[in-house]
Amino acid sequence: MDAGPRIAIDAMGGDSGPSAMIAGASRARRQDGSLQFLFYGDEQLIQPELDRHPNLRSGVIITHTAESIAPSEKPSQAIRRARTTSMGMTINAVKDGLADAALSGGNTGAMMAMAKLALRTMPGIDRPALAALLPTLGERDCVMLDLGANTECDAQNLVQFAVMGSAYARTVLEIDRPRVKLLNIGTEELKGTDELKEAAALLRDAEYLPMRFSGFTEGDQLSRGNFDVVVTDGFSGNIALKTAEGTARFVTDLLRRAFKSSLRSKAGFALSKPALNILKVQLDPNNHNGAVFLGLNGLVVKSHGSANPKGVANAIGVAARMVLNDITRKIGEDLDNFRAHAFNHEAA
Repeated sequence: MDAGPRIAIDAMGGDSGPSAMIAGASRARRQDGSLQFLFYGDEQLIQPELDRHPNLRSGVIITHTAESIAPSEKPSQAIRRARTTSMGMTINAVKDGLADAALSGGNTGAMMAMAKLALRTMPGIDRPALAALLPTLGERDCVMLDLGANTECDAQNLVQFAVMGSAYARTVLEIDRPRVKLLNIGTEELKGTDELKEAAALLRDAEYLPMRFSGFTEGDQLSRGNFDVVVTDGFSGNIALKTAEGTARFVTDLLRRAFKSSLRSKAGFALSKPALNILKVQLDPNNHNGAVFLGLNGLVVKSHGSANPKGVANAIGVAARMVLNDITRKIGEDLDNFRAHAFNHEAA
């Protein structure tokens, strides 16, 4: 079998360290035997974990470093240690052409700072964005960006996010023309900030792009499945994401408490267990793991720090699909198309 995507993995990133990251790689390899892995971290901790997974005896390279990035470490401090830490070396593997994509479950701020410094932004992109998949009641998940990389954004930033999010949806969700909306405080055209209104006007005129822009949406519609990509600034996006995650935990905790309240409730739990298992699958973040830094000259994927092996495998799968579908090229082509039409419009 031909060698597949080469994924560089920060083995020390995440709450469980090498055990979850390597078990996740093993699970991903069972799903796609062509995957190749480069692990960065403490070899004395990595090798025993690899020995537990016979399917990782080949196609794996370990690069030793005893240094790692702490969860509380400031990005400014982390950047100075980029060349000697497991996270920095993982990202630099993409920069140096050793790997096709990088994956870490470590410090998000440090990871973004290192990735921006090492890989730089693509031509036509002012700021990279953090994108992730959200569960919905529809047939597919929904792409949401930005989720915290940029607290303040102008109209051009939002348009660029829409282009990148659409390319991501075409790659990971396999949708030819994703439905795109801007997150706002109302659906009426007169509502929202000047930046949102200007971005909406620009996107309405961009019918030549492989997306279907259909105006604004409110936060209560994020899980309905009525669109494929939702675009916002990182401040609002991060609040919306954390609120959704908190609501999911609230619902599951409330159900757990209700089913323990009486013998009748416990009997009801036994009867409703199949339906509750469906709910558990939908709300499990491991089934939607793998946030992506879009807009860089290289692919970088952020895993939940608490992800289990299944979650890590899903994040690896996201990285592999982006490599195989050449998402960076797709984003570049769409941006070139947008800039060309904008220039011709101004010239006219």
